[in-house]
Amino acid sequence: MTITTTTTKTNGAKPSWEEAARVKREAIFASLPREYLIPEPLPSPEEQRDVTGAYAHQFLTQREIEITETDAAGIVAKTTTGEWSAVEVTKAFIHRACMAHQLLNCLHETDFPSALATAASLDAHFAEHKKPIGPLHGLPVSLKDQCHMKGLDTTMGYVGWIGTHEGDASSPLYRNFESVIVTELRRQGAVLYCKTAVPATLMAGETVNHIVGWVRNPKNRLVSCGGSSGGEGALIGFKGSPGGFGTDIGGSVRIPSAFNGLYGLRPSNGRLPYEGMANSMDGQNTILSAVGPIAGTLASTRLLAKAVVDSEPWWEDPLVHEIPWREQEADAVRRQGKLVFGVLRDDGMVRLTPPIRRGLEAAVEAVKKAGHEVVEWEPPAECAHKHLLEIATQSWSMDGCDDVIKAFGLSGEPPMPHLLLDVPATPGPELPASAIAALNVRKRRTQKAYMDFWSSTAKTTSTGRPVDALLTAPCPHPAAIENQFPFTMYTTFANVLDYTAAIVPTGVVVDPALDAREGGMQWRSDLEQRIHEKSFDPEIQKGAPVTVQVVGRRLQEERVLAISEIVDEALKKAS
Repeated sequence: MTITTTTTKTNGAKPSWEEAARVKREAIFASLPREYLIPEPLPSPEEQRDVTGAYAHQFLTQREIEITETDAAGIVAKTTTGEWSAVEVTKAFIHRACMAHQLLNCLHETDFPSALATAASLDAHFAEHKKPIGPLHGLPVSLKDQCHMKGLDTTMGYVGWIGTHEGDASSPLYRNFESVIVTELRRQGAVLYCKTAVPATLMAGETVNHIVGWVRNPKNRLVSCGGSSGGEGALIGFKGSPGGFGTDIGGSVRIPSAFNGLYGLRPSNGRLPYEGMANSMDGQNTILSAVGPIAGTLASTRLLAKAVVDSEPWWEDPLVHEIPWREQEADAVRRQGKLVFGVLRDDGMVRLTPPIRRGLEAAVEAVKKAGHEVVEWEPPAECAHKHLLEIATQSWSMDGCDDVIKAFGLSGEPPMPHLLLDVPATPGPELPASAIAALNVRKRRTQKAYMDFWSSTAKTTSTGRPVDALLTAPCPHPAAIENQFPFTMYTTFANVLDYTAAIVPTGVVVDPALDAREGGMQWRSDLEQRIHEKSFDPEIQKGAPVTVQVVGRRLQEERVLAISEIVDEALKKAS
C-alpha cells in the first residue's frame, strides 16, 4: 500500500524529527491489513525468542504455511506452470510479512494493493497465453529500502528523507522514479510488495533507525537481524518473503544472511545493476556497493541472480558488465571432482568466538569427508587483512562524513549509536584529490598482491590449480547483541578485493553448553577483547545460527554458487 505521510505543523513551525518519525511509523503500521494483525498483547522477546515455526503457524492457514514455506525456486515451478496463482501466493506472503513487521519492525514501505493488482495481471496473462511473463512469474520479491519504487517513499532510515526524493522535497522524481533493478525484476515477472528496513547511513552491522526502531532476529528476538540489509534478513528469515535483494559495501548482504541462517550472494561490482539506487556517500568510488540476493535456499539465490542477469541490465546500467549468465562455469565446477579450499581461521586482528569456530570447523570437516582438499590460508604481509581494513575505513570517511551529517541535519535527528562510522557534530577534513588518488593506488596494488598470492597456491595444491575458494567466517561473533557490532573485516576484505562471496548455513547454532566464553586470553587489542567479552554471550545468543562464507575470485558468481552448493551438500550429509 502506498503510504501517505502527513505531519502537523504548529504556527508554521516544522514538526520535530520525533513527530515526523512517529507519524511515518504509524503510517507503516496502518498500511497492514487489519485481518493480518496478531492479537494483542504480543509476547515480549524474553517471553518468545523464536517466532518462526510453530509460533508463526498458529496465525496461518495450512495453505498459507505450504506456500510460504516453499522456497522461491519451488514457487516459480508452480506459478510459471499455472499450478499456483500469483494472487494466492502474493496474499500468503503479504500475510506473513505483516506478521513479521509486528514482531520484528522489519518493513519501511508496503505496496500491497499494487502487488495484488500485478499478481492478478500475471494470472490473466497466463490464462490467455498459457505461458509465464518470465522466470520470476508470480514470485513475491522484497527489496531493501535503497531501491526506488514508483508510489513509495525511499527514506533509507533517514527521518529527513520522509516525503522527499533523497532529501529533496521539491524533486519531480519523488515517487515517480524506479531503480534499474526494480525495472528488471518487473520485466521478469516478479511481484514487488514491500521494502525493508535499513540503518540510517547503511554503515552498520545492525539495523536500527528512528523510524521503526531496532529490527530483531526472528530466530532469537534478543539479538540483531544484522545490517545493513537487515530488514531483508529478518523478513526472509521469518519466511515473510521467499527472497529479495540487499546491497553490500562491507558485508551488508552477507551479515544479515549469516545472522538469520540464510543464503546470500555478494557479487562483484558490475554484475547486477546498481543504477538508480539511493545511497549514502554517493560518488565514493574507491569501494563500490554491490546488489545481491538473499534467500532461504541456494537454488533460490541462484534463481534471483540469474533472472536479473538474464534481463540484460547492461542496456540500462552503464556500469554493468555485458556478461550473460555462464552456466557452463557452474557445470565445470561440478565436473571438476576434487576441489581445494583455503581456510582462513584468523584474520590477524580478531579471533573467532567458540560457536563461530565450531561452524567453520564443521564446514572444513564436511568438505574433507566429501573428498576435497583443505589448506591453511595465510596471506603474506603485504596482503594482511589489517591493510584491507585501513583502505576500507579511509574510503568510507574521505568526505569527512559531510554527506551523512547533512542527511541527519535535514530533520535534526541525532545519529544512532550503532553506526560503524564515527559521525562528528560537524564535518571533519576531507581527503584532497591527491590523497584519494594515493588510496586508490594502494587499493589496486593490494588487489594485485592478493591476486598473485592466490595464483601462487597452484604450486602447493595437489590439483596443480590455485585454491578454488576460501572458507572463512562472515563475522567473529554470532548475531549481534544490541549496540555490540564493532567489526566487519571477515566480510569487508572481499569488498576491497571485489571478490564474489556467498553465505551457507552450517547447521551449527549457539549452545551455551558448548560455547562458553574463554577466560585467560591474551588479547591482541581492545577490539578483540571487546568482541569476546561484550559481543559474545552464549546465553543471550542461544540458538543463533552459524554460517560459513565461501569466497571466490572476481566475477566468479556462477562458480561461487556452484562451489557453495558442494559445501552445502557436504554439510547436510555430515549432519
